[in-house]
Amino acid sequence: MAKLGKRTAAAREAFAGKENISVEEAVELIKANATAKFDETVEIALNLGVDPRHADQMVRGVVSLPNGTGKTVRVAVFARGPKADEATAAGADIVGAEDLMETIQGGTIEFDRCIATPDMMPIVGRLGKILGPRNLMPNPKVGTVTMDVKAAVEAAKGGEVQFKAEKAGVVHCGVGKVSFDAAKLSENIRAFVDAVQKARPTGAKGTYMKKVSVSSTMGPGVSISVDSATGN
Repeated sequence: MAKLGKRTAAAREAFAGKENISVEEAVELIKANATAKFDETVEIALNLGVDPRHADQMVRGVVSLPNGTGKTVRVAVFARGPKADEATAAGADIVGAEDLMETIQGGTIEFDRCIATPDMMPIVGRLGKILGPRNLMPNPKVGTVTMDVKAAVEAAKGGEVQFKAEKAGVVHCGVGKVSFDAAKLSENIRAFVDAVQKARPTGAKGTYMKKVSVSSTMGPGVSISVDSATGN
């Protein structure tokens, strides 16, 4: 077994024996032990009692984190004419139609969020096998297929995040940076958990939210009390 580095060993020791603690305790623990040379992302993972392979148990949605993510989000927009101009004016990083489709088909994906006007979906639909697995496919359910391009771009740039349950029923997301004020991180965590709670699908049976864990990019994870995370 590989020997743990001093930083990793110290972090694991600090986290040892700490489980199901409050959101505030978890945030303080993570901030105190995030010693990487860059501003680490605070990540959250929720284990849900769902099987996303069944349509009535899929969990997906969108939430605007009250204090943003601390990440610069690159936005691509499929639009033409006035709507393309609207996207550019709103701050979109890439705007196009067939030309953008060809760029993506060529293997170049230089964006974190993809938005499209409804009339562009026949073009965007050809990219399903490329954008789908990356959770980048525009979808009206999360507001990324819309005629209100300005609002969609501004939301994406302003801290709105999308979430979707993976095969094992896990939802994960970055909810801020370790440099954030502890109270702001706690607020972001609860906002995200609340959004996932409200997205409970009709087919979910039994315990919906089984476990909530948080970590920094390079640090170990710690479980948060579900009651603390949901404000119960």
